[in-house]
Amino acid sequence: MEIKAGSRLACPDCSTELVVVKPPSAPVVLTCSGSAIVEATADRPGAGHADAAGEGALVGKRYADEESGLEVLCAKPGPGTLAADGRVVEIKGAKPLPSSD
Repeated sequence: MEIKAGSRLACPDCSTELVVVKPPSAPVVLTCSGSAIVEATADRPGAGHADAAGEGALVGKRYADEESGLEVLCAKPGPGTLAADGRVVEIKGAKPLPSSD
């Protein structure tokens, strides 16, 4: 599946939904606790992840994979861990505000 900016993606096994903010520079396989991410319009059973560990995807947070340049925004939270080509996709840190001296 090609990942384009603005695309709505979802995990087939849990409630996690994402919006692509910045597409990857090269094709990557985006997964949620090992399950390949699909388009949000696809039929999803939502059974949950048996191996989900950690805090999962948090709503309103941006996740980025520095190696591929991929950046996604979590639109609906879920228990799964996001990964791109097997690398865990981390929460993107906030940019520091300019000083007001």
